[in-house]
Amino acid sequence: MAKRTRPEDEAWTDYAAELATNLRRLRAEARLSQEDVAYRSGLTRYTYQKYEKGESKPGTPANPTIRTLRAMSQVLGVALTDILPADVPDLRLR
Repeated sequence: MAKRTRPEDEAWTDYAAELATNLRRLRAEARLSQEDVAYRSGLTRYTYQKYEKGESKPGTPANPTIRTLRAMSQVLGVALTDILPADVPDLRLR
């Protein structure tokens, strides 16, 4: 049976994809490798790579914890708001 996709799921997937784009751009600007950011943030390289792909698990949009987002922003030397996309999906639809 095919999995149904709700509009809010699609919005979160788009949000996670933009988060991934921001992470890749900021990491490149900081001239750091994925391994550098992962290690300094207390993550495995695999986990960080998934965030840069916009995933938490294969086929599941990224949903990092606030602690993880703060750690990555500190390592990248940017504000948390630089990592997070500006347009937040309406999560009340759940």
